[in-house]
This record gives sequence, structure tokens and C-alpha cells, in this order.
Amino acid sequence: MSGTAAQPLLSIRNLRVAFDTQEGSREVLHGVNLDVFPGETVAIVGESGSGKSTTASAVVNLLPGTGHVTSGSITLDGRELTELTPGQMEKVRGQDIGYVPQDPMSNLNPVWSIGFQVKEAIRANGIASGRQDVNARAIEVLKQAGLADAEKRLHQYPHQFSGGMRQRALIGIGLAADPKLLIADEPTSALDVTVQRVILDHMASLTRERGTAVLLITHDLGLAAERASKIIVMQQGEIVEAGPSREILQNPVHPYTQRLVAAAPSIASQRIQAGAERRGIETVDDLAGLAPTVRVTDLVKEYKIRQGGFRSEPFRAVDAVSFEIPRGKTLALVGESGSGKSTVAKMVLKLEEPTSGSIEIDGTDIAKLSNRDAFALRRRMQPVFQDPYGSLDPMRNIGNTIAEPLNIHKVGDQSSRRARVRELLDQVSLPQELSTRYPNELSGGQRQRVAIARALALKPDIVVLDEAVSALDVLVQDQILQLLAELQAELDLTYLFITHDLAVVRVVADLVAVMERGRIVEQGTVDEIFANPSQEYTRRLLDAIPGASIPLGGVL
Repeated sequence: MSGTAAQPLLSIRNLRVAFDTQEGSREVLHGVNLDVFPGETVAIVGESGSGKSTTASAVVNLLPGTGHVTSGSITLDGRELTELTPGQMEKVRGQDIGYVPQDPMSNLNPVWSIGFQVKEAIRANGIASGRQDVNARAIEVLKQAGLADAEKRLHQYPHQFSGGMRQRALIGIGLAADPKLLIADEPTSALDVTVQRVILDHMASLTRERGTAVLLITHDLGLAAERASKIIVMQQGEIVEAGPSREILQNPVHPYTQRLVAAAPSIASQRIQAGAERRGIETVDDLAGLAPTVRVTDLVKEYKIRQGGFRSEPFRAVDAVSFEIPRGKTLALVGESGSGKSTVAKMVLKLEEPTSGSIEIDGTDIAKLSNRDAFALRRRMQPVFQDPYGSLDPMRNIGNTIAEPLNIHKVGDQSSRRARVRELLDQVSLPQELSTRYPNELSGGQRQRVAIARALALKPDIVVLDEAVSALDVLVQDQILQLLAELQAELDLTYLFITHDLAVVRVVADLVAVMERGRIVEQGTVDEIFANPSQEYTRRLLDAIPGASIPLGGVL
């Protein structure tokens, strides 16, 4: 039935949405028109703030804050949703329209068990009423969502689930009442590629079996091309281009779509070039004669896990890991969630102590450093984490945040620190007037630039980037990656880049080490590993890149 029904299931006409502010009403959607037919999957793509999620929220009448529909029509199966009372709309949500939100950790209540939350949705949607019936349906929902041992999982809490398991639970809740339409808002943006593929395959099979239409909100163009038959491109609250997925991505017409496609990293992308020199490492032979700035040898990290009573069993999170990073180069450490890559990063940063093995910075074993020397090492080695909002103090303005390392290490006086903050803001292409603002007043991309500026404040040699671009949309991600490449060329920085996104590795790294279950299973230059992976695990990671088989028009 995909796309062939005479009447659309969801029809939006001339939709306008505004938010009330102290200065008056501010319109954010300007006459949106779209159709989703029964059984069809339609993806809405665009950068943060383009209006994707606002459109989805308007459909289910869950606009945040003072948001409201000012004009236009939203019909589901011919029924006008904008005229429904709150009580009537509650029955539509869940029963007719399922909703899978972006962040499962913030959308599942941490103090309620998974089972309680699934049962709550079942009762609210009138799917079952008796206690035994509700319990049986909850188990069925979790099994359909692909969770093994559903009976045991009912009693567990969100923090006891992995990211992929939490997302499956939300998809199960969204599909519990067999809705006609499922709205999935960035359902896999924080998941690694293999888990992402499993989740999306499962969601596709469930919706296909039930004939459910899907409205997929995403900033990932490869994912949109692979999963949707039709793509709608939004910019600043308007639809600028729409059509069949492959046609849109291979022959984009609108300048904004062309920019999105050109910015999207893919397996076919080339290393970002910055500065006059061409890329220095293409084969392992190019490493000859290059002294490593970072050398990790036989690194092991074990944690003691309590196994009932008082007996503890060691769990080896990192197992005999070795790699080297030459000065001014980038090594990407890649692998699925739980592979041990972030644990390695913490040990390199001396935030965790290794069980055994060594980490050398310019030939010095950091385990043997005195407290004074370890403090001095912090000046040379700085981190940039995945979530800039979580790693920036909401009570400090941007200027004080960037200046914090200078204060801690007693670098310069107040006047020179202010000058350094201005210099850093210029370096990461942020206006200097942002120095008096706070993190909540900045976009995600701006906050990540602030995190990079803070990391550069002490003029380090080494920067450890842990999933530093995974939560950003493609345009902002492209800007940050270009910025990192320019800063590396200008300042001769050495990067340890932790990521689960191999398409990003393609454009940012010289070397790559692939981790599985705590061990490095393959490493070499990016060109060699991507062209001829020797391990089945690496091939699976590469094959799982969304849209890997679909050439993007702006990249090739």
C-alpha cells in the first residue's frame, strides 16, 4: 500500500505554529504542507531549529511551552485534529498515533520500572484492563520490541537497560496500541551504527506487518535515504524541497538541500584538507620515522563486579590495548557501545587508573608522574566530551567557562585572561558578545564550540574528543569537523577521536583502531582499513553505516 492509496492517512495543510514571548508572538512554522499515506515511511530532514520536531509535536498536540497552532489543518484519516478537545486528543495519542521520542533516558521515568511504564501506557490506551491481561500484554509488547527475557525485564529500571534496550522499550510503548501512524523523532541518534541498524530493522518489520505509516524525524541523510521512500527537507520553518529519497539525495535542487548533502559524511567521503600540506598518512609505511606523541602499550582495565554475597569477579573492560599517535595526527578509536573506547580515553586523560600496561606522552610514563607533574600534564592534554550542555556549568557564563582552566593553572592576570578568551572565541568562530551569555542561551553547535575553546585555553598538544560530534546535525557537525581540522593544521594538535560513526572517521582521521569487547581487533590507516577490512566485525560496522550503498550527490 506504500504511497498508492487514494487518500493520505496524515494530511497537513498550511500549518502555522507560533510561540508567545515577552516581545510578542514569534512564528516558527510558516505554512507547512505534507502528506503521509498508509504504510508509507516519510522522513523530515533539516538542521536543528528547522522545524522538524515542531511539526511532529503539532500533529500530536504536544507543543512545548507557549507553542500553539495559529492556523492551518492537520487531518488523520480525514479527522481534523486541531479541533479536538484535550480529552479527545488523548485518545488519538497512543491509539491512532504512536510517538517515539529522541532521548530514552529523559523520556523514561528513572524511579518507575520499565514494566510499570509499559503497563501505564497499555491502561491509558484502553488496550487491556484486568491486572493479568495488562501484565500479559506488557510482556508481549516488550517481546515484540525485541527484548529477551521480557518477564524479568518488566521489573528492571531504565538505568539497568542499555541505550538500545531503552529505545526498544519506547518503540514497544509507541506501537503497543497498533497505531495507524508512528512518529519517530530521532529514534536512534545516540546509538552506535550496529545497534541503530537492529533497532530500525525491528521497527520497520513491526510497522510493515501492521501496515503502520511512519513519520521519521532525523538529521541523518543516509538514514533517511535508506529508511524512507520520501524525504521532506525543512529550513527555518518551511519545506524547501520534497520528493523520492534517492532523487533528493543524488540530485538536490534547492541550495540548502545541496549544502546538507555536501556536508553529510559517508563511506565515500575524503579526508578534510586543512592548510597547504596534503594528508600525511596513507599507508603504514608513512609512519616510519614519526615519533609518537601518545604511546599506549598493553593497557588493561578491570572492574570488580559483585556476584552475589561478598564475592567479586573481575570484569575486563579493556584488554591489552596498544596504539601510537604521531604528533599532529588523528587516531580514531571506534567500536560499538561497551567496546571499551571511552574507558581508554579516561585512562589516557588520567581520569581512571589502568590495572596494568603503560601510557606514555612524549616518552614519559604518566603512571610514574608525581602529583605536581600530573597537574602540569593537564595543561598539555585536554578533553572535549559528547554532551557540551552536561559538561558546561549552567551557572557560569561563557567567558568564565572558557577562562576556568586559566584560573585553575594560574596562567596570566585578569586582563590577559580576558584577552585570551576573546582570542579563543575568534579561533572557534564565535562572536565575542557571547562571553556574557549562559549555556542555555546557545545552540548545540555553539556549546560544542565553547567546549573546544575551553579545551584549547591552555594551548594543549593533545586533545581527546569523546563522541564530540555525535549529537550534532550534519551542517553543524561539518562546521565543527572543519574547525578541528583547521585548528590541528594551525596548532599542530594531536587528536584521539572516540566515535561510533565510521562515516565521521572517514573525513577526520589519519589512523583508525577498531575495538570489540575491550580489545583492538584491527588497526591501520583509514584508507587501508576502509578499503580492505580484514575482520568480519569491521566489515559489519562499515556495512551498518546508514545509506552506505547510496551515493550522495554532493559528496562524490
